[in-house]
Amino acid sequence: MNNRTLALLAAFGASAIYGMNHTIAKGLMPVYIKPFGLILLRVIGASVLFWIISLWGPKEKIDPRDWKRLLACAIFGMVINMLMFFKGLSLSTPINSSVIITISPIIVFILSALLIGEKITLKRSIGILIGFAGALMLVLYGQEVRQDAPNIPLGNTLFIINATSYAIYLILVKPLTAKYHAITLMKWLFLSAIFINLPVTLGEFMEVEWTQLPFEAVWKMAFVVIGTTFLTYLLNIFALKELKASTIGAFIYLQPIIAIAFALLAGADELNLVKAAASIMVFYGVFLVSRKNKA
Repeated sequence: MNNRTLALLAAFGASAIYGMNHTIAKGLMPVYIKPFGLILLRVIGASVLFWIISLWGPKEKIDPRDWKRLLACAIFGMVINMLMFFKGLSLSTPINSSVIITISPIIVFILSALLIGEKITLKRSIGILIGFAGALMLVLYGQEVRQDAPNIPLGNTLFIINATSYAIYLILVKPLTAKYHAITLMKWLFLSAIFINLPVTLGEFMEVEWTQLPFEAVWKMAFVVIGTTFLTYLLNIFALKELKASTIGAFIYLQPIIAIAFALLAGADELNLVKAAASIMVFYGVFLVSRKNKA
């Protein structure tokens, strides 16, 4: 098996973990841990793991001039992004979350057009409208009543805020990735996120009866911390050594497919006509926006 094949498998593995996370994380909340408590667990766990692995990584110091941008990256990438996603997931469904977060490339493109003047073509404009129309369809689709999804429209709205925050993070962090090793960035970003998240998340974190948690809750928490936060990052880093960034980006289309299949198999969600139609609109919109112009 050559390196390219291993890299493709690594990229697929990362997407599979992200896809399963929608259902697995949903199964934790709010029975075993509330969403904000799960955020604190996630950033603490990820910070510990990245600081441990950094012992074998490069020894870099952050330039004092870069701290303002780094803290902004932590706020948008590890605070607002995560808080909105997990709170939204506690209110909505795994299928809705997996579909709506794929509008991130659309939001990145809109912000790039506004901030750095990236060209907006007719095709991309149509893609933006179709993609947001699909997301809006899911947001407004609130007739479904489920005990584990008490406020689907609000949850779906939080997913859009989550996707927007992540898009801002991607734009802010790009200059830092050219200057510092990825492990250096991650260890400081997650450490900063602990202290920024603390005032909002500590209360729910302290409510958890840690000694009473069943094995089901423990392995799901471990999956979110080790799998979704830490392992996916390492898999993507390995994949980036052999594949183009655009190739890695294409795997975002696999995430909702895997998420929907896993949610259906686990009995955690149901696929209906509105969700299917909205999903197709979002996927097609993202495809039009992400596709490179030949001209």
